[in-house]
Amino acid sequence: MEVTSKATAHNDRTTKAAGYAEAGVPLYLLVDPVAPDGPAITLYGETQGDVYRVLRAAEFGDRIELPGPFDLSLDTSEFRVG
Repeated sequence: MEVTSKATAHNDRTTKAAGYAEAGVPLYLLVDPVAPDGPAITLYGETQGDVYRVLRAAEFGDRIELPGPFDLSLDTSEFRVG
């Protein structure tokens, strides 16, 4: 899981995601309060090389379901922007 900031956003969205995918990390949860289209949470998985597929996406305030091994529902209504 990564939480972006203005200083790390590009690296978290691209370089880290590619590195984790290439290393075989099965899931990557990106909590992005500074996303260009508004605060977002994205769950990536199903890697192919250094690329993830988006499994689930939500806005801050939504609930996002995380699959096993986590098997939990993440309530993002308490997440802060910026």
